[in-house]
Amino acid sequence: MHPVANHIIQLQELTLIRDEQRIAERGEHLEQLNASIKTMTGQLSKNVRMTFEKLQKRDPIAIAPVSGSNCSVCGMALPISLQQSIRMGKEIHSCPNCARMLYAPEDAPKRVGERTRRTGPRKVGISRFSSHTLMIPCLEGEDKESCISELAFRMEEEGFVEGADMLVEEALRREAIVSTAFVNGLAFPHVRGVEGGGLTLAVGVSKKGVKFEKDAKPSHIIFFIVIPTAASAFYLKLLSGLSKAFSKKKNCEAMLAETVPEKMWKILARVTRTTIK
Repeated sequence: MHPVANHIIQLQELTLIRDEQRIAERGEHLEQLNASIKTMTGQLSKNVRMTFEKLQKRDPIAIAPVSGSNCSVCGMALPISLQQSIRMGKEIHSCPNCARMLYAPEDAPKRVGERTRRTGPRKVGISRFSSHTLMIPCLEGEDKESCISELAFRMEEEGFVEGADMLVEEALRREAIVSTAFVNGLAFPHVRGVEGGGLTLAVGVSKKGVKFEKDAKPSHIIFFIVIPTAASAFYLKLLSGLSKAFSKKKNCEAMLAETVPEKMWKILARVTRTTIK
């Protein structure tokens, strides 16, 4: 991979993390994130910096991976010659359709499994990317790694994702940057850049609570999310919608009291009906 592409990927991740922190209303990390973003932006050449900033004004994703033979965001099939040039990594190339900078992931992509198509009414709200089979009313894990692992492997068992072990590794790497714990006992561990399918959400409840930060209060409701690059902007809306729904104490209490996955799912669908479209 071109070293500048790697730099931009890291910079883009920091800007997305900053957006997450703003939604979480956690200002303690914003100063450090802003300083890191300013430093990394200043290290780019003038032309690359202008391109990056121009693209980010339009959308959070300024650089995107190639998924198969396509741009992972706009879906355009890329010419073979362009694919080869991107994989060689000698210079930065852009998508001919959406103008985003492109790169070829060095590791095998972690694909979202495609489930069998079903006939019936079009799904709406939370049901578009989750299911009662992805609800765990009583997580067995006593730390964040084991809880994330339970949720990731449940996704894999139910046919929503492949490579759960890799997802756990990536989620923990993300946690090492800035914790995904929110107020009200919520946590949103996630993996971004999971190509090959749609955004997927699993939810687990820990009655005892799990600390996502050393000196923080424990998290009791854990939302584990895998996010394709194209859904990065929507993910921020999802995060906001879930945070808003569970800012109400009665909604948290209802989830914590439930012991049946199907009923837990109904609570999730009900409380997010107006916050997640």
